[in-house]
Amino acid sequence: MQSQTIDPAQTALNHHHAATTEAHHEEHPDHRIFGLIVFLIAEGMIFIGLFGAYLVFRASLPVWPPEGTPELELLLPGVNTVNLIASSFVMHNADTAIKKNDARGMQIWLAITAAMGITFLLGQVYEYTHLEFGLTTNLFASAFYVLTGFHGLHVTIGVVAILAVLWRSRTKDHYNSEKHFGIEAAEIYWHFVDVIWIILFGLIYLL
Repeated sequence: MQSQTIDPAQTALNHHHAATTEAHHEEHPDHRIFGLIVFLIAEGMIFIGLFGAYLVFRASLPVWPPEGTPELELLLPGVNTVNLIASSFVMHNADTAIKKNDARGMQIWLAITAAMGITFLLGQVYEYTHLEFGLTTNLFASAFYVLTGFHGLHVTIGVVAILAVLWRSRTKDHYNSEKHFGIEAAEIYWHFVDVIWIILFGLIYLL
């Protein structure tokens, strides 16, 4: 039986390659989450500008909403709000599952979150089709559609992102306890969408 000869030069080369790879990772850390947070800060500033404009409009008129504006119903938006808040907890369960290498559990929680997001959007469409004012009825109506519509766009993007992550998870071991950026990014974005809606709901429906 022949013994395997170890080439010292090859061994040294392998060690050098491993050290170079490790140094490369240390020199180029993963900044994707940081980039996402910077993006969300920029998006948040846009929403802050819209909220500020809404408050200025409200303060500049003696009556708000303007006289003749039909009163907004609270039941459907309230249910939508509870649904969206609950979906954030469901989304967090998906992240928790993959960190335990529970790929199947992650997929289930992602699917439920996407379904809840779609339900929110359908509720918003239903509300739009039953409102008694249009985009150009008055200043309040215009602000209402711009704010809720812009937020709805972000919910749509969030749902697409969750479905994309769910689709990619079909590949075995695509996500695991060590590699799960896509799920974390989708979760952070979804929490952002949730917080924005809570503020928006308070300003438009409750204030």
